[in-house]
Amino acid sequence: MMQSPGLILTIAAFMLMLGPLVFFHELGHYFVGRWFGIKADVFSIGFGREVAGWTDKRGTRWKVSALPLGGYVKFAGDMSPAGLSDPAWLALPAAERAKTFQSKAVWKRALVVLAGPFANFLLAFLIIFGFVLVYGQSTTTTQIGSVEPKSAAAAAGLQPGDRITALNGREVGKFEDMVFFIAIRAGQNVRVDFDRRGQKMSRDVVIGTDRTPDKFGNVQEKGLLGVGPGAITFAPVGVLEAPGVALRGVGDIIGVTGTTLGQLLTGQRSVKDMSGVVRMAKISGEQLSLGWISFVSLAVFISINLGFINLLPVPMLDGGHLLFYAIEAIRRRPVTPEIQEWAFRGGLAAILLLFVVVTFNDLSAVGVWKHLAGLIG
Repeated sequence: MMQSPGLILTIAAFMLMLGPLVFFHELGHYFVGRWFGIKADVFSIGFGREVAGWTDKRGTRWKVSALPLGGYVKFAGDMSPAGLSDPAWLALPAAERAKTFQSKAVWKRALVVLAGPFANFLLAFLIIFGFVLVYGQSTTTTQIGSVEPKSAAAAAGLQPGDRITALNGREVGKFEDMVFFIAIRAGQNVRVDFDRRGQKMSRDVVIGTDRTPDKFGNVQEKGLLGVGPGAITFAPVGVLEAPGVALRGVGDIIGVTGTTLGQLLTGQRSVKDMSGVVRMAKISGEQLSLGWISFVSLAVFISINLGFINLLPVPMLDGGHLLFYAIEAIRRRPVTPEIQEWAFRGGLAAILLLFVVVTFNDLSAVGVWKHLAGLIG
């Protein structure tokens, strides 16, 4: 078992991970806003008191703030970083009013909001694109190379040489597709369709649970079928082929994220599996200690999750703004400021509650509660 990285490396890795991802997200909002002629008053990485900053020639204050758990772009006409409108924007001179966020057509405002999550997806796409150009792509089939004794696959009668064609009716073409599908379905019943020497067959399999600690002693339950791949080869990927490979990679991670969220909402997955900034920092430090490839791979996953989560229709998030714009487009008039304010208060309360839950989970995962219990006992 490898020793966990120290506190300084963990904090540095977390900042190195979250800072660029938040910056890229907010840069999406900023550039599309500028494209539509909207003035940005503040571009902040982090919240709270300003630590360092400068003002550019357009009057935008670029700053780094004390609490590095996100960021925001405050456009002209916004009353707060959350995007609530300042009623005073209507009293501005015409030239200044034209540069406010609120003065733009609803579709332009929606595109500005969408640009943040899109920037996170784009960043992940570019990283995967670069990886496959440099390292190539692993080529595997869904043919079973080995079956672990006493595994879910062995109990279902799967054999080496069988070629799995579908899981729960979803076609799979690569071994990695199977790994993604199985990993988030521990303990669930899955129909496995496969081909055995030209004969189409099907089995219902209860997916096993893998609780093997990683190199740092972290234990996370994952689904395990108990089969190994056949021969794995790495094939070079050309410039014209790489965009498709990268796009499929982004789509696979979005699919896993969406499925996992659905499992949480329907009770198929425990809220104990949710993690927050403490565990993210811990994992960031661990992956950085393993090397830049592991660290950047984690950045791809977190970037996509950041974009996906921000699209959820929760007030305070980008998806909440998009929901209000959709209502405005249908009603032909904005939602009243009073309703928006109450919705944002509810969204803030929900996010704070979620923060408390995931922080409790994180502290449990790193052994804080167990340590305190030992001190008390």
